[in-house]
Amino acid sequence: MQYNTLVLGSGGREHAMALMLSRSSMVGNLYVAPGNGGTYNCATTLPDIKPTDTTRIIDAVRKYEIGLVVVGPEDPLVMGLRDELTAVFPNLAIVGPDKYGAQLEGSKDFAKQFMQKYNIPTAAYQSFTGGMEAEAKAFLKTMQPPYVLKADGLAAGKGVLIISDLAEAENAIDDMLQGGKFGAAGNRVVIEEFLDGIEFSVFAAVDGKNYVILPTAKDYKRIGEGDTGLNTGGMGAVSPPPFVDQILMEKVEQRIISPTVEGLKKDGVDYRGFIFFGLINVQGEPMVIEYNCRLGDPETEVVLPRIVSDFGALCLGIHQGNLGDYQLEVTDQTATTVMLVSGGYPEDYKKGYEISGLQQVPHEVVVFHAGTTRHDEKICTSGGRVLAVTSFAANHQQALLSSYKAIEKLCFEDMYFRKDIGFDL
Repeated sequence: MQYNTLVLGSGGREHAMALMLSRSSMVGNLYVAPGNGGTYNCATTLPDIKPTDTTRIIDAVRKYEIGLVVVGPEDPLVMGLRDELTAVFPNLAIVGPDKYGAQLEGSKDFAKQFMQKYNIPTAAYQSFTGGMEAEAKAFLKTMQPPYVLKADGLAAGKGVLIISDLAEAENAIDDMLQGGKFGAAGNRVVIEEFLDGIEFSVFAAVDGKNYVILPTAKDYKRIGEGDTGLNTGGMGAVSPPPFVDQILMEKVEQRIISPTVEGLKKDGVDYRGFIFFGLINVQGEPMVIEYNCRLGDPETEVVLPRIVSDFGALCLGIHQGNLGDYQLEVTDQTATTVMLVSGGYPEDYKKGYEISGLQQVPHEVVVFHAGTTRHDEKICTSGGRVLAVTSFAANHQQALLSSYKAIEKLCFEDMYFRKDIGFDL
């Protein structure tokens, strides 16, 4: 049986999902809403439907006889899209947790309490709300710098501050709790100890009781080379990171993934979707920095292309509760992606510039569109992160060489990218 499928989202992650689903024997007609300039090549793009516009999504499910919905970004999940769709279409297959389960990402405080409850290794922390500025500053003084301040709610990946100076950290608390630095997301602030180590990402597909661990990855968040400057949504990624060996992964599964899935079950959460584990390797011991209730971006652009088995079958297994029978096949090649961004990102940037050279990229390199739009036959920039250039090779050095060589063919005004992805491996 084939399922007409709708992917929600407009980034590189959703382009990668759509490309994988377009190759699936389980997928009939494939739609992406709102999609981008690249999704036209593998799916029917519905540019007028936002992932948070529940009414129009319900209309689209009816109109296009959708049997499977794959949710890319976190916002609709945290807002309760799954709950609303299930109320109208009880048999619809949906990849993404309900509103309660999505709190793993939607509230840092909820996630920390959950980890504490189930003894999942994470940094020591306390949470503070408006009116508790004095208590928050007193707690800061009990900690060693650098200080980690996190907005409790969703802040598009930019709600984390790492500050070395105490006075600056105290000012940041005032900015968040009184000045609305991160809007409603910063009405509660989580202060936690700084963990020193190397970060990596692990993804699991969860069907309510079983889970499948997907390929590991490492992404690069800072805008500047040498991991300097402002945090972004991600400037590049490598899968697998060479330091993530079998011993480390056994610890991750036993201490983090299994207790998380079991904890959700014990709490009565029928979690059906992806969980992103943002981890840090502290002297061989994995600890959780954060959960996300969906796949990461740009990690998806290196994780999914390494999966050889049917991605549509994986998504349906999440809904049907039979992931225990799914055999994940993964290539042993390394995948790397380098993100091309608009000059000025992650702050102010201009859009609407034509992108040239897409036809000149070698066919073995995959260019995932993130912030692009299609005007007649032209592809133009429409976001901060514009393109993710993904290559494959026997190791990350060769794969990166291939990505950077392909980038030489691509051009748009004010184009910027990091030339040192993988520098720390």
